[in-house]
Amino acid sequence: MHDRGQPANIVTYSSLLDALFNMKQYDKALMLFNQMKESDIDLDIYTYNILIDGLSKSGRFKNAREIFQDLSVKGYCPNVRTYTIMINGLCKEGLLHEALAFLSKMENNGCLPNAVTYEIIIRALFEKGENDKAEKLLREMISRGLLQG
Repeated sequence: MHDRGQPANIVTYSSLLDALFNMKQYDKALMLFNQMKESDIDLDIYTYNILIDGLSKSGRFKNAREIFQDLSVKGYCPNVRTYTIMINGLCKEGLLHEALAFLSKMENNGCLPNAVTYEIIIRALFEKGENDKAEKLLREMISRGLLQG
């Protein structure tokens, strides 16, 4: 893009980053992210969401978790998508207790879960036979108007 006189912006870089992760070109995606950090591009939470999600889906959940933990230090405020990505990763890693703790942390930080957030945890709980906890969350989801009972 620079060759054609069109400077790349955060939207372009984020789209490329997402595409690279979707094509399972993880090392190229990480190289691009590092280029983004070194350039004058102002990163945003949406770009970090792409990175955290891509790392999580590529089996690098530990790295995704480290990046999540650094967000507030860097001045970024995780949004519902960020928390949902992390909760999904924790559930896929079989860390249901931590996923539930993340749900509480999310709300304590003023970020309300959405239907997707609840559905991820509820599905994981049912799959692990934690039916009572899943049903409790399902009732909570209904009481919040996120699911019509």
